[in-house]
Amino acid sequence: MALRVSIGQYYSADSVIHRLDPRIKLTATVVFMVSCFFVSSAATLALAAVAVGACIALAHVPAGRLLSQIRPIALFLVVTSVINLFFVQTGDLAASLGPIRIFTGGIEAALLYTLRFFLLLLAGSLLMLTTQPVALTDAAEKLLAPLERWGVPVSQVTLILSIALRFVPTLSQETRNIVAAQTARGADLEGKGAIAYARACVPLLVPLFASALRHAENLGRAMEARCYTGGAGRTHYHELKLVARRDLPFAFGVALYLAALVALSLLA
Repeated sequence: MALRVSIGQYYSADSVIHRLDPRIKLTATVVFMVSCFFVSSAATLALAAVAVGACIALAHVPAGRLLSQIRPIALFLVVTSVINLFFVQTGDLAASLGPIRIFTGGIEAALLYTLRFFLLLLAGSLLMLTTQPVALTDAAEKLLAPLERWGVPVSQVTLILSIALRFVPTLSQETRNIVAAQTARGADLEGKGAIAYARACVPLLVPLFASALRHAENLGRAMEARCYTGGAGRTHYHELKLVARRDLPFAFGVALYLAALVALSLLA
């Protein structure tokens, strides 16, 4: 059983995207993800694809590493495509097999919705690969800081997010260790098919849950021993600073993308 989880793992490289301020990257990624829901034509889809492709090229991230983050949720893309293919019955009849009929509108919807979700996931994966988890949570804390005026515990929420991102690779390694230990004891973890695969994962749940609790308890003790309080007045070892020469061209590119998307949407 090959259990590989790359979500939350940072890919170190010296690129334009890596050097950007994390607040700019986080804001741009959220804006792009929201804009994907307004992609409704081939022209806007091509524009979004060009935008993501340009960022990937600038980031110098291997395509295999990028796609490996999307692999765990590939089933979602397949289900989305199938639902649109068979349940959208607009346009001309393209194919018919007994009670199953496929229309041109269903084919267009399957392609459009699947590809735009794929681009959305690519943008999120690129953000995770080019931004360290600590920098990402610091950026989220800075951007959401105004909400603390209304009593929202921003610092506590971002701390939880930081810990969750930090422990994804750790728990992934723990899972591989448990699989190796169970296999060495003669356990059959090579189930075939969805049901067999789910049954093969059951023996891993208890030791993995116990390992997660152990890590959480050790972390809590370490934070308590260091008198961690968090909240207002907490400082950061790395202070975030916007650099005009580095960050403004990228921000201008995001604004240009939004303007082009609006123009193409109005012309469609």
